[in-house]
Amino acid sequence: MTADALCARHGWHADAIQTVIVQTSGDRIQDRALAEIGGKALWTKELDRALLAGEIDFAVHSMKDVETIRPKEIRIAAMLPRADVRDRLVGADSFAALPASPVVGSSSPRRAAQVKRLRPDAQVVLFRGNVATRLAKLAAGEVHATLLAAAGLDRLGQGEVGTSIPLDVMLPAPSQGAVGIEALASNAPMLATLAAINDPDTFDCVMAERAVLKGLGGTCHSPIAALGRLEGGTIRLSAEILSADGQERVSDVRDIARRDTEAAEAMGRALLDSASAELRALFEA
Repeated sequence: MTADALCARHGWHADAIQTVIVQTSGDRIQDRALAEIGGKALWTKELDRALLAGEIDFAVHSMKDVETIRPKEIRIAAMLPRADVRDRLVGADSFAALPASPVVGSSSPRRAAQVKRLRPDAQVVLFRGNVATRLAKLAAGEVHATLLAAAGLDRLGQGEVGTSIPLDVMLPAPSQGAVGIEALASNAPMLATLAAINDPDTFDCVMAERAVLKGLGGTCHSPIAALGRLEGGTIRLSAEILSADGQERVSDVRDIARRDTEAAEAMGRALLDSASAELRALFEA
């Protein structure tokens, strides 16, 4: 998608861009939760190394998997237009349609907490692997249902899989549905090349969501949801944090100016201030 966008924008031939596949630790290690083996850096550290070593000119990420604090040598240069931000429930038409004491597969603390808030009788079990692996586990009867990002399914041509969950039922992860491109902060020509394919609406909303994360100081153990949506020239920013069992939920909605990351960070701090000591403990490194 990124290569196609660059070629279209700059009039390049398709072979002008060489795609380098980098397998990350997150790709290789599939039997443990991310928080147990190094967190979100598992999706970025190998790409960061290649970028810093000059082996690649830019790196393409699912922004949901990019840690909040990035190396100062690397800059988020652009984001493609955002896809569907919702989650999809696969295996049932709704949470209410699940059987009593359902088993739901997920490796996301956010999804696990939201499921337990909606269905306190649910058991959430670790589900790692790519979309095909997770769907195969579901088909094999390992769980009653699982949750997948609509954007990922759509990009894989599987838009018919699952039932989209309304945003007022399940708020997505910060940056869900966004593809970001990073380059070296010192490489001005490459930053300019990438800026030409940046979608400013996506960029500003995602950066606001990432600022909420910064204000919260969350880890991979922290159940966090956030979504920025443009309304006129303002970002309507919604965010929530939850206890692991989903029974405590602290949420807020604020209108902030575009690129006012300080206001978004303040929103994250305010969520923590309103939380119990037990919930705040999930955000302490």
